[in-house]
Amino acid sequence: MNQKTAIITGAVTGMLAVALGAFGAHALKPMLLESGRLETFELAVRYQFYHTLALLFTGIAQSLYQSAYLRLSAVGFTLGILLFSGSLYALCFTGYSWLAFVTPLGGVLFIIGWLLLLIGIGKSKSHSG
Repeated sequence: MNQKTAIITGAVTGMLAVALGAFGAHALKPMLLESGRLETFELAVRYQFYHTLALLFTGIAQSLYQSAYLRLSAVGFTLGILLFSGSLYALCFTGYSWLAFVTPLGGVLFIIGWLLLLIGIGKSKSHSG
């Protein structure tokens, strides 16, 4: 994922995290409390925010460092958000407990994203010299 795409994707996932968080705290709160899924929903929003910031940072880092690892890191964070937070949101809305088996895959992608970010910055050469 190139720099511009990473930053745009981060902006979109950040916007969605705010919207989902607000919707969950207000309109969905009674349903989430009744189903016992409020904490699950809040975890999904929190991890979406954390990795949105990581995605934005990775996009900015691509302007400073030349590394294919950074592009792959952005993909890892994006797919991690989709699988981790997305599976938790789906679990909250559908109640299908099998969706919880997808969540760890998203977590692994988050870890891979962070590892690739570390390698990408550690091994790369700065654009500025």
